[in-house]
Amino acid sequence: MSKLKSGLLRKEGVMLPSGWKKYLLGNIATFRNGLNFTKSDAGEKIKMVGVADFKNRSKLEKNYELDSIKVATKVRDADLLKSGDLLFVRSNGNKELIGRCLYFPHVTDRISFSGFTIRGRVDTSVIEPEFASYLMRSKIVTDQIFLGGSGTNISNLSQEILSKVEVKIPDLTEQRRIANILFTWDQAIATTERLIEKSQKQKLSLKKILLSGKRRFSNPRGPWGYEDIGVIFERVRCKNTTGNINVLTISGERGLINQRDYFNKSVASTNLAGYTLIDRGDFAYNKSYSAGYPMGAIKPLLEYDSGVVSSLYICFRLRKEVDASLDFFRHYFEAGFLNQEIEGIAQEGARNHGLLNVGVTDFFKLRLHVPDGAEQRDIAEVINVAEAEELHFKRHLQTLLIERQALMQQLFTGKRRVHLIDAKMAAQV
Repeated sequence: MSKLKSGLLRKEGVMLPSGWKKYLLGNIATFRNGLNFTKSDAGEKIKMVGVADFKNRSKLEKNYELDSIKVATKVRDADLLKSGDLLFVRSNGNKELIGRCLYFPHVTDRISFSGFTIRGRVDTSVIEPEFASYLMRSKIVTDQIFLGGSGTNISNLSQEILSKVEVKIPDLTEQRRIANILFTWDQAIATTERLIEKSQKQKLSLKKILLSGKRRFSNPRGPWGYEDIGVIFERVRCKNTTGNINVLTISGERGLINQRDYFNKSVASTNLAGYTLIDRGDFAYNKSYSAGYPMGAIKPLLEYDSGVVSSLYICFRLRKEVDASLDFFRHYFEAGFLNQEIEGIAQEGARNHGLLNVGVTDFFKLRLHVPDGAEQRDIAEVINVAEAEELHFKRHLQTLLIERQALMQQLFTGKRRVHLIDAKMAAQV
């Protein structure tokens, strides 16, 4: 068998990197389903890893964060996690979570795992556990898991599906080097995530003290006053007579965005003539309560010049004759400073499928506690700077995640060989 210039060897009709071997996961790992339990169980109390513990993690080292539950009897050693184990989401209401892998580098307590998960334990004479944890999160493996070998997306993961996943791996030394490289990337990602968390806390703190008037600038221009929404804003009620097809919906994270971008499909009526036409800078209030928005979300249109929204939304814009800052009110509404006012007019028990019973007339009579336009702009500028910093870190994080995924693809296919990289670096010293 001849060696190619790329360093790959032809084997069984496929190209394998030199020194690599091909395995089915079932031949280099064992799998076990987790424990089922009920609230009435009265046996051993033990720390339990469930789907909720996966979150955005790739590994779990702080075992004290886990909840303890009671199971029917005493948990057998076979149902405990050990250092180096992998845990997969077997089934969940959200299909996107199925197949997610969580790595346990150091287990010191008695910890078990729920019936909605599958434990994987690798043969360490063939594959390093940390290398395996990265490999299990690569597209090479996740694509196989999602298709389940049948060509259609799976709704439940099984030991059989995992066992049939095909992987190509180098020797243990190269595995350790690959894991070390990816660990360095993980550290950079974790650092960026902490910077995002810090900037978010700073932004929330600024909103709390500046938008409430508790902290003023060094030369305050005058006292804050109370005004009805209808004094500062006018209602937008223009119907879609222009045939605009940019149907918008409110996203808590992204604001007013195209419906297809949010749902990956259109859920709007085929006839859009009855929809409300709004322009850039106009606000829309979705009276449906959701996570983070107990009184509904108010968002301005910022991404497009115009669009249409459901007539169920209350739409409004700043009056031209009023000296006011759009950004100030964008932050004011987002921080929930109108929630208490809305709660006062939303009839108790009048919620229908998450829709708050808020009348248009009552809405425009809600009171806003605000400074003059100049101070509004000063406040908005400070919060905007904090917001820009957070966005900068989020974009950097997204770049790191994309680049790490591309690197993983190269490392796990052998297109980039770690020992070759090390040799080049040594030659340059």
